[in-house]
Amino acid sequence: MRVFVTGATGGIGSVVVAELIAEGHEVVGLARSDTSAQALTAAGASVLRGDLNNPEALRAGANQSDGVIHLAFGSPNDFPKAIAEETLAVEAFGTALEGSGKPFVIASGTPAVPGRAATEQDPWPTDGPLGGRGRNAQSVLGLAERGVRSAVVRLPRSVHAKGERCGFASVLVDAARRSGVSGYVGDGTQRWPAVHRLDAARLFRLVLEQASPGTVAHAVADEGDTMRSIADVIGRQLDLPVGIIPAESFGFLGIVFGVDQPASSALTRETFGWQPTHPSLLADLEAGNYPA
Repeated sequence: MRVFVTGATGGIGSVVVAELIAEGHEVVGLARSDTSAQALTAAGASVLRGDLNNPEALRAGANQSDGVIHLAFGSPNDFPKAIAEETLAVEAFGTALEGSGKPFVIASGTPAVPGRAATEQDPWPTDGPLGGRGRNAQSVLGLAERGVRSAVVRLPRSVHAKGERCGFASVLVDAARRSGVSGYVGDGTQRWPAVHRLDAARLFRLVLEQASPGTVAHAVADEGDTMRSIADVIGRQLDLPVGIIPAESFGFLGIVFGVDQPASSALTRETFGWQPTHPSLLADLEAGNYPA
Protein backbone atom coordinates (compact mmCIF):
# COMPACT_ATOMS: atom_id res chain seq x y z
CA MET A 1 0.00 0.00 0.00
CA ARG A 2 1.22 3.52 -0.81
CA VAL A 3 0.59 5.60 2.35
CA PHE A 4 0.67 9.38 2.69
CA VAL A 5 1.82 10.42 6.18
CA THR A 6 1.77 13.89 7.73
CA GLY A 7 3.98 14.58 10.73
CA ALA A 8 6.21 11.91 9.24
CA THR A 9 9.43 13.12 10.86
CA GLY A 10 7.99 13.76 14.32
CA GLY A 11 8.45 11.64 17.40
CA ILE A 12 5.56 9.33 16.51
CA GLY A 13 5.56 9.85 12.76
CA SER A 14 9.16 8.77 12.30
CA VAL A 15 8.51 5.38 13.90
CA VAL A 16 5.20 4.98 12.06
CA VAL A 17 7.07 5.51 8.80
CA ALA A 18 9.69 2.92 9.82
CA GLU A 19 6.96 0.45 10.83
CA LEU A 20 5.12 0.86 7.53
CA ILE A 21 8.25 0.44 5.42
CA ALA A 22 9.38 -2.58 7.44
CA GLU A 23 6.04 -4.23 6.72
CA GLY A 24 6.27 -3.66 2.97
CA HIS A 25 4.32 -0.44 2.52
CA GLU A 26 5.52 2.50 0.43
CA VAL A 27 5.48 5.85 2.26
CA VAL A 28 5.10 9.41 1.01
CA GLY A 29 5.79 11.95 3.76
CA LEU A 30 4.73 15.57 3.94
CA ALA A 31 7.78 17.82 4.43
CA ARG A 32 7.74 21.55 5.03
CA SER A 33 11.54 21.97 5.23
CA ASP A 34 14.71 20.69 3.60
CA THR A 35 15.67 19.06 6.91
CA SER A 36 12.42 17.08 7.03
CA ALA A 37 12.75 16.12 3.38
CA GLN A 38 16.27 14.81 3.97
CA ALA A 39 15.14 12.82 7.00
CA LEU A 40 12.34 11.22 4.99
CA THR A 41 14.65 10.30 2.14
CA ALA A 42 17.13 8.78 4.59
CA ALA A 43 14.29 6.72 6.09
CA GLY A 44 13.39 5.29 2.70
CA ALA A 45 10.27 7.38 2.09
CA SER A 46 9.29 9.63 -0.80
CA VAL A 47 8.75 13.34 -0.20
CA LEU A 48 5.85 15.69 -0.92
CA ARG A 49 6.65 19.30 -0.05
CA GLY A 50 3.99 21.31 1.75
CA ASP A 51 2.40 21.97 5.15
CA LEU A 52 -0.94 21.83 6.92
CA ASN A 53 -1.90 25.27 5.60
CA ASN A 54 -1.62 24.02 2.01
CA PRO A 55 -4.80 22.03 1.29
CA GLU A 56 -3.78 21.51 -2.34
CA ALA A 57 -0.69 19.58 -1.21
CA LEU A 58 -2.75 17.52 1.23
CA ARG A 59 -5.30 16.61 -1.43
CA ALA A 60 -2.50 15.74 -3.85
CA GLY A 61 -0.90 13.44 -1.29
CA ALA A 62 -4.21 11.70 -0.66
CA ASN A 63 -5.05 11.35 -4.34
CA GLN A 64 -1.74 9.73 -5.23
CA SER A 65 -1.84 7.29 -2.30
CA ASP A 66 -3.84 4.25 -1.19
CA GLY A 67 -4.35 5.59 2.32
CA VAL A 68 -3.55 8.47 4.69
CA ILE A 69 -2.23 8.65 8.25
CA HIS A 70 -2.51 12.18 9.64
CA LEU A 71 -0.18 12.71 12.62
CA ALA A 72 0.90 16.35 12.29
CA PHE A 73 -0.35 18.67 15.05
CA GLY A 74 0.91 22.13 15.92
CA SER A 75 2.32 23.41 19.17
CA PRO A 76 0.15 23.05 22.32
CA ASN A 77 1.43 26.51 23.24
CA ASP A 78 -0.87 27.87 20.51
CA PHE A 79 -3.71 25.39 20.76
CA PRO A 80 -6.32 27.40 18.79
CA LYS A 81 -3.93 27.65 15.83
CA ALA A 82 -3.13 23.92 16.02
CA ILE A 83 -6.85 23.09 16.03
CA ALA A 84 -7.51 25.40 13.08
CA GLU A 85 -4.75 23.72 11.07
CA GLU A 86 -6.07 20.26 11.95
CA THR A 87 -9.59 21.30 10.91
CA LEU A 88 -8.30 22.51 7.55
CA ALA A 89 -6.40 19.26 7.03
CA VAL A 90 -9.41 17.09 7.89
CA GLU A 91 -11.56 19.03 5.43
CA ALA A 92 -8.94 18.70 2.69
CA PHE A 93 -8.52 14.97 3.22
CA GLY A 94 -12.26 14.44 3.43
CA THR A 95 -12.76 16.12 0.07
CA ALA A 96 -9.97 14.11 -1.57
CA LEU A 97 -10.94 10.73 -0.13
CA GLU A 98 -14.74 10.88 -0.35
CA GLY A 99 -16.15 7.83 -2.10
CA SER A 100 -12.73 6.21 -2.51
CA GLY A 101 -12.97 3.50 0.16
CA LYS A 102 -9.40 4.37 1.15
CA PRO A 103 -8.30 4.29 4.79
CA PHE A 104 -7.87 7.60 6.60
CA VAL A 105 -6.36 7.35 10.09
CA ILE A 106 -5.95 10.36 12.37
CA ALA A 107 -4.34 10.73 15.79
CA SER A 108 -6.31 12.15 18.70
CA GLY A 109 -6.29 11.78 22.49
CA THR A 110 -7.99 9.54 25.02
CA PRO A 111 -10.88 11.23 26.85
CA ALA A 112 -11.34 11.57 30.60
CA VAL A 113 -14.39 9.84 32.07
CA PRO A 114 -15.28 10.53 35.73
CA GLY A 115 -14.87 7.54 38.01
CA ARG A 116 -13.48 4.99 35.55
CA ALA A 117 -11.09 4.28 32.71
CA ALA A 118 -12.20 5.67 29.35
CA THR A 119 -12.98 3.11 26.65
CA GLU A 120 -13.04 3.25 22.87
CA GLN A 121 -16.82 3.69 23.05
CA ASP A 122 -16.64 6.90 25.06
CA PRO A 123 -16.92 10.12 23.04
CA TRP A 124 -14.27 12.81 23.18
CA PRO A 125 -15.79 16.08 24.53
CA THR A 126 -16.61 18.61 21.84
CA ASP A 127 -16.80 21.64 24.14
CA GLY A 128 -14.35 23.23 26.55
CA PRO A 129 -10.67 24.04 25.94
CA LEU A 130 -9.95 20.73 24.19
CA GLY A 131 -13.23 20.45 22.33
CA GLY A 132 -11.75 21.31 18.95
CA ARG A 133 -9.88 18.01 18.79
CA GLY A 134 -13.08 16.17 19.62
CA ARG A 135 -14.97 17.92 16.85
CA ASN A 136 -12.24 17.09 14.34
CA ALA A 137 -12.21 13.45 15.41
CA GLN A 138 -15.99 13.28 15.01
CA SER A 139 -15.66 14.76 11.53
CA VAL A 140 -13.19 12.02 10.60
CA LEU A 141 -15.47 9.29 11.93
CA GLY A 142 -18.35 10.85 10.01
CA LEU A 143 -16.44 10.28 6.77
CA ALA A 144 -17.37 6.60 7.13
CA GLU A 145 -20.77 7.58 5.73
CA ARG A 146 -19.09 9.25 2.76
CA GLY A 147 -17.19 6.24 1.49
CA VAL A 148 -14.00 6.63 3.51
CA ARG A 149 -12.54 3.87 5.73
CA SER A 150 -11.94 6.38 8.48
CA ALA A 151 -10.48 5.66 11.93
CA VAL A 152 -9.21 7.56 14.97
CA VAL A 153 -6.30 6.29 17.06
CA ARG A 154 -6.43 7.92 20.47
CA LEU A 155 -3.05 8.42 22.08
CA PRO A 156 -2.50 8.64 25.84
CA ARG A 157 -1.01 11.51 27.81
CA SER A 158 2.55 10.18 27.60
CA VAL A 159 3.97 8.58 24.46
CA HIS A 160 7.53 7.68 25.39
CA ALA A 161 10.75 6.07 24.18
CA LYS A 162 14.36 5.95 25.28
CA GLY A 163 16.06 9.30 24.75
CA GLU A 164 12.90 11.00 23.46
CA ARG A 165 10.31 13.43 24.75
CA CYS A 166 7.52 11.66 26.62
CA GLY A 167 4.41 13.81 26.50
CA PHE A 168 3.01 15.04 29.81
CA ALA A 169 5.85 13.35 31.71
CA SER A 170 8.35 15.54 29.85
CA VAL A 171 6.47 18.62 31.02
CA LEU A 172 7.07 17.43 34.59
CA VAL A 173 10.75 16.78 33.86
CA ASP A 174 11.18 20.27 32.39
CA ALA A 175 9.35 21.90 35.29
CA ALA A 176 11.44 20.00 37.84
CA ARG A 177 14.68 21.11 36.21
CA ARG A 178 13.54 24.74 36.21
CA SER A 179 12.13 24.88 39.73
CA GLY A 180 14.30 22.40 41.61
CA VAL A 181 11.22 20.42 42.73
CA SER A 182 9.68 17.38 41.07
CA GLY A 183 6.09 18.42 41.40
CA TYR A 184 2.56 17.10 41.15
CA VAL A 185 -0.85 18.77 41.31
CA GLY A 186 -3.30 18.23 44.17
CA ASP A 187 -2.87 14.92 45.98
CA GLY A 188 -1.15 13.35 42.97
CA THR A 189 -3.58 10.42 42.71
CA GLN A 190 -4.86 11.45 39.27
CA ARG A 191 -3.86 8.84 36.70
CA TRP A 192 -2.39 9.27 33.21
CA PRO A 193 -2.31 6.54 30.56
CA ALA A 194 0.89 5.92 28.58
CA VAL A 195 2.34 3.94 25.67
CA HIS A 196 5.77 3.31 24.19
CA ARG A 197 5.97 4.95 20.79
CA LEU A 198 7.02 1.70 19.04
CA ASP A 199 3.88 0.00 20.34
CA ALA A 200 1.82 2.98 19.15
CA ALA A 201 3.42 2.81 15.70
CA ARG A 202 2.47 -0.83 15.33
CA LEU A 203 -1.15 -0.01 16.20
CA PHE A 204 -1.32 2.76 13.60
CA ARG A 205 -0.23 0.24 10.97
CA LEU A 206 -2.75 -2.36 12.11
CA VAL A 207 -5.57 0.18 12.08
CA LEU A 208 -4.57 1.37 8.60
CA GLU A 209 -4.60 -2.20 7.31
CA GLN A 210 -7.60 -3.65 9.15
CA ALA A 211 -9.97 -1.10 10.65
CA SER A 212 -13.61 -0.95 9.63
CA PRO A 213 -15.04 2.48 8.72
CA GLY A 214 -15.71 4.61 11.79
CA THR A 215 -13.33 2.76 14.13
CA VAL A 216 -11.91 4.22 17.35
CA ALA A 217 -8.78 2.56 18.77
CA HIS A 218 -6.88 3.25 21.98
CA ALA A 219 -3.08 3.11 21.84
CA VAL A 220 -2.86 2.55 25.59
CA ALA A 221 -0.32 0.23 27.21
CA ASP A 222 -0.36 1.54 30.81
CA GLU A 223 -3.94 2.24 31.88
CA GLY A 224 -2.97 4.89 34.41
CA ASP A 225 0.15 5.89 36.35
CA THR A 226 -0.49 8.39 39.14
CA MET A 227 1.00 11.84 38.75
CA ARG A 228 2.68 11.35 42.14
CA SER A 229 4.34 8.09 41.03
CA ILE A 230 5.71 9.84 37.93
CA ALA A 231 6.96 12.76 40.03
CA ASP A 232 8.60 10.35 42.49
CA VAL A 233 10.59 8.64 39.72
CA ILE A 234 11.63 11.97 38.21
CA GLY A 235 12.70 13.22 41.64
CA ARG A 236 14.89 10.16 42.19
CA GLN A 237 16.50 10.44 38.77
CA LEU A 238 17.20 14.17 39.06
CA ASP A 239 18.03 14.00 42.78
CA LEU A 240 15.35 16.57 43.58
CA PRO A 241 12.72 16.83 46.33
CA VAL A 242 9.16 15.87 45.43
CA GLY A 243 6.24 18.09 46.36
CA ILE A 244 2.94 19.75 45.48
CA ILE A 245 3.07 22.63 43.02
CA PRO A 246 0.22 24.91 41.84
CA ALA A 247 -1.66 23.80 38.74
CA GLU A 248 -1.31 27.30 37.28
CA SER A 249 2.47 26.87 37.12
CA PHE A 250 1.83 24.57 34.15
CA GLY A 251 -0.11 27.24 32.27
CA PHE A 252 -2.83 25.96 29.94
CA LEU A 253 -2.03 22.33 30.79
CA GLY A 254 -2.66 22.94 34.49
CA ILE A 255 -6.40 22.64 33.74
CA VAL A 256 -5.79 19.12 32.47
CA PHE A 257 -3.20 18.00 35.01
CA GLY A 258 -5.63 17.89 37.93
CA VAL A 259 -8.02 15.48 36.19
CA ASP A 260 -8.04 11.72 36.72
CA GLN A 261 -7.93 10.31 33.18
CA PRO A 262 -7.05 6.60 32.94
CA ALA A 263 -7.93 4.78 29.73
CA SER A 264 -8.46 1.17 28.66
CA SER A 265 -7.45 -0.50 25.40
CA ALA A 266 -9.27 -3.80 25.96
CA LEU A 267 -11.45 -3.50 22.85
CA THR A 268 -8.49 -2.43 20.70
CA ARG A 269 -6.43 -5.41 21.82
CA GLU A 270 -9.30 -7.78 21.09
CA THR A 271 -10.08 -6.26 17.68
CA PHE A 272 -6.56 -5.95 16.31
CA GLY A 273 -4.62 -8.54 18.30
CA TRP A 274 -2.42 -5.67 19.49
CA GLN A 275 -0.27 -6.38 22.52
CA PRO A 276 2.22 -3.80 23.83
CA THR A 277 5.69 -5.33 24.30
CA HIS A 278 7.98 -2.39 25.07
CA PRO A 279 8.91 -0.83 28.45
CA SER A 280 6.35 1.07 30.48
CA LEU A 281 6.56 4.81 31.11
CA LEU A 282 7.74 4.33 34.70
CA ALA A 283 10.39 1.85 33.56
CA ASP A 284 11.69 4.29 30.94
CA LEU A 285 11.74 7.14 33.47
CA GLU A 286 13.39 4.96 36.12
CA ALA A 287 16.16 4.20 33.65
CA GLY A 288 16.65 7.88 32.97
CA ASN A 289 15.48 7.38 29.42
CA TYR A 290 14.58 10.95 28.55
CA PRO A 291 16.54 13.77 26.94
CA ALA A 292 19.23 15.38 29.09
